[in-house]
Amino acid sequence: MQYSFPVNRTTNPKQKPDPNNLVFGATFSDHMFEMSYNTEKGWHDGKIVPYAPLVLDPSVAVLHYAQAMFEGLKAYRAEDGRVLLFRPEKNAERTNVTNERMCIPEIDETLMVEAIKKIVETDQDWIPEAEGTSLYIRPFIIATDTYLGLRPSQTFKFYIILSPVGDYYKGGLSPTKILVEDKYVRAVVGGTGFAKVGGNYAASVKSLEEANKKGYSQVLWLDGVERKYVEEIGTSNAFFQIDGEIVTSPLTGTILPGITRDSVILLLKHWGIKITEKRFTIQDVYDAHAAGKLGEVFATGTAAVISPVGELCWKDQIITINNNEIGEISRKLYDAITGIQRGKIKDEFGWTVEV
Repeated sequence: MQYSFPVNRTTNPKQKPDPNNLVFGATFSDHMFEMSYNTEKGWHDGKIVPYAPLVLDPSVAVLHYAQAMFEGLKAYRAEDGRVLLFRPEKNAERTNVTNERMCIPEIDETLMVEAIKKIVETDQDWIPEAEGTSLYIRPFIIATDTYLGLRPSQTFKFYIILSPVGDYYKGGLSPTKILVEDKYVRAVVGGTGFAKVGGNYAASVKSLEEANKKGYSQVLWLDGVERKYVEEIGTSNAFFQIDGEIVTSPLTGTILPGITRDSVILLLKHWGIKITEKRFTIQDVYDAHAAGKLGEVFATGTAAVISPVGELCWKDQIITINNNEIGEISRKLYDAITGIQRGKIKDEFGWTVEV
């Protein structure tokens, strides 16, 4: 191991939650990773400490100007007892893409992966083993200058916290109902749509709240300029089967380059299923449905992995997709990715990393 981090173990371990009744992101493990940055030392003093509240000055930059970023990945317990991560190097790579956009100093990607491995190793007894469960890993960086004025911070803190989780959606793989958002926008070219920053999500809460009131679990975002091109579903990338072809929006700077998205594209190509990254409109989707050419629709992301869509509503026009059932491709993708993540099937792509 190139990096090593001291571990200060808690003297007051928490009671672990019922693994069969986990609420996503509601419970946190005994320890967290912490590391500091300043211009003199760079990133330094990485360590494992007991999970505890953060002590911040009221003037700290992150609270006033939102200079921050975060990531998300999971750890899994394989049947043979191994602890596996799924493509953590891609999270580290994406971290630096976000850091560059947010004027946060670059972090050594190997260091970040080793830090993730160390905190997961420390709290590996928090990894649940029930079907559909995992240990969610949340790395994040915040600006810590105590100064009221808009400028890049000169000091930062990097943390990693862990949370045992079950299914992101209560219905698991049951198809979701999605409302097409045509009032609010998520991102435009030149903004931060491609970056993993909290502001993207804060700006989407109002839309989600209104969708939930109408009985929908998420929203489908359209482009922020013409309000017609399909982009993301909530916090996930979106895939549509139109006339036998799988299509998804290209990475043009307004959607997150999802790691599950990339894995799905690679798997579909590996299986010989036609997958195309291109711009297409919500009208194209509705026209395909009217012509009987719309097959499956699904969202992809770390939290839910694969989430089938059973209903879309756009301008009060409701369409049912794939008889409101999970499709063959969605199921195959879910089984393949979760099988690799848990070490149940052979990893032909070198995606898993053992802790």
